Amino acid sequence: MMETILLEVATPDRLLVSEPVREVQIPTSHGYIGVLPEHAPLLAELGIGVLSYVTGNETKRIAVSGGYVEVRPERVRVLADVAEPSGEIDVERALAALKRAEERLRHPEPGIDIARAINAMRRAQARLAAAGRPVEK
Repeated sequence: MMETILLEVATPDRLLVSEPVREVQIPTSHGYIGVLPEHAPLLAELGIGVLSYVTGNETKRIAVSGGYVEVRPERVRVLADVAEPSGEIDVERALAALKRAEERLRHPEPGIDIARAINAMRRAQARLAAAGRPVEK
């Protein structure tokens, strides 16, 4: 049995990760999936959340939103619309975005796009969780 699986995470702008990992947790549009080496082939829509992966004894996190994930027995390829590694997340900006989204939902104005506000809130929560600052949902 293989001990690692190649993880590739890319956005339209750049390749964020290309390394062998022991396991990956991926948010899909229907919930999280866990992937180990030699996983069955799978194609899924990427959701909003925290992608986490284990290299050696270290767990790393990336906030992701939108895109697709392809799983093969030897490789996981994540093509994300937006992805931010935990070390690049501006926590103050994410907190401000969360506050704005919550305010829009708490006091919706006429014509407000509720679905867009909910997704903005979920993206901010994912960014904070990836940065190690989870918030109450």
